[in-house]
Formats: sequence, structure tokens, C-alpha cells
Amino acid sequence: MARWTPERRRKAAIKGGFGVYYAIFLVFVYGPMIAMFILSFQGRRGGTSFPMRGVSLYWWEKLIQPSTVGDLQGAMLRSLILALIVMVITALFSTMLAMAFRKRFWGSGVLFYTVMAGLMVPGILLSLGLATMLQTIGIPPAWWSSALGVHVVWTLPFGFLVMMAVFNRFDSRLEEAARDMGADEWTVFKEVTFPLILPGIVAAGLFGFTLSYDEFARTTLLAGEYNTLPLDINASMTQRVRPTLFALGTASTIFSLLMIGLFLVIYTILYRRSR
Repeated sequence: MARWTPERRRKAAIKGGFGVYYAIFLVFVYGPMIAMFILSFQGRRGGTSFPMRGVSLYWWEKLIQPSTVGDLQGAMLRSLILALIVMVITALFSTMLAMAFRKRFWGSGVLFYTVMAGLMVPGILLSLGLATMLQTIGIPPAWWSSALGVHVVWTLPFGFLVMMAVFNRFDSRLEEAARDMGADEWTVFKEVTFPLILPGIVAAGLFGFTLSYDEFARTTLLAGEYNTLPLDINASMTQRVRPTLFALGTASTIFSLLMIGLFLVIYTILYRRSR
């Protein structure tokens, strides 16, 4: 048996300290979410804190009933539709941009930093600037127009970076071999390029969906008459907080995890097929 020298004790103490720090970090990050999940099953007389007063599905049933404050069901549907549209646009435009950047062209540097500016500008400032411009030209903001545009500005750089990484590892000799065999450009893209980059396209779309679904700052001034889910939750927090919000948060979290899991399964299948 090896002796516990001072050096080994010191290393073990450091590892133990990092382990404790990591455990505290996990509790700090995931503790509120777990507490929210548990409290969503409060009884009818339950509140928003422990100890629990009974266990039931009362607040989950209230979630699907018409709300007297806000429109949680409609807001969730609007957020879902908006996220799906942003997902498609992000996947499509990030792929087109990355393909354009495979070769140098005039103005490529300016275009690159223009796309990346969406990551650098604070969300609330972007929302305020676009809202001011729309007000000046007399166009009313709406979740399906102005909010859609600002969400794409936010998600496009992430999808673009994903696709740039995909094309950096792409073997262009496969395309050259297809051209040497007489294939035209559309056939090369359809039969060679697209199947190989499809996992990256799915990953870019996943970024678009997840970032848009819970976006708050960039939507604050651009949602118009109807709120998205994050805005409706924030509005409901100004009223009396009920466990219904906990049920909604739990349902939204489960839905997001299921969507991410679905995308990861699709990504894994497509990646193995492309390999």
C-alpha cells in the first residue's frame, strides 16, 4: 500500500476542495429549478415556498385553464411558433453564409464582423434601437415581424460559427472528385455536400430554437400587442406569484429538454450516417 506522503495529501485536499466547490456550484445552478419542480405539485392551499401543503396536480390543471392574468397558453404557443421560424431561418442563412465564406471575396471581412455584431450589441439596446426606428417610420412592432427580425440577428452568429467549423473540417476533394466524374454543381451539393454538412445544419437550427424560445431582453420592446412566454412570465411576476408559474416553468423546461434531446438524437443519427 502506497504511503500518504505530504505531497499526496496536498493533491487529495486540492481535489477534494474542487469537488466540494463543484457540488456547491451544481446546487446553486440547479437547486432553484429542482425546488420549482417540487413546488409545482403543491396542494390547493399551497404557496410558493416550503413546507408543502399537500401534493396534487391542482396547479398543473390551472395551467391549461384560461388565466385571469396574462395569457400563458397563447404566449407559449407564440414562443414556440417564433422559435421554430427562427430555427429554420438560422439554419438556412447560416449555411448559405458559411458556404459563401469558403472562398475569399470582396467585402468578406466587413460582412463577417457585421454578422458577429449581433453577439456584441447588448440585447436591450438592440431592442430599443429597432423599436425607436419602427416608431419613427410608423410601423407597429409585433412578435411575428420585429421580434422575429431581432431574434434572427441574435441567433444567426451562433449558427454561422457552427457552420464555419463544419466547413473548416470539410474535405473539398470529395466535391472535386464528383465534378471530375461529370456531376454539375447542383448534383455535387445535393449528393455530396449536403449529406455531409446536414448534422451541422441541425446543430445550427438547434441554436436558433433554444436561443429564441427563452429570449427576453431583445423582445421586450418589440413583441407588440401580444407577449411571448418570457414576457408573459415577467408580467405575471408583478402580480401575486402562484405555483401555476412553477408548473409553467417546469413544463417549459421539460419541453426544452425534450426538444434538445430530439435534436441530439437526430444529430447523432445524421452524423453516423455521414461518417
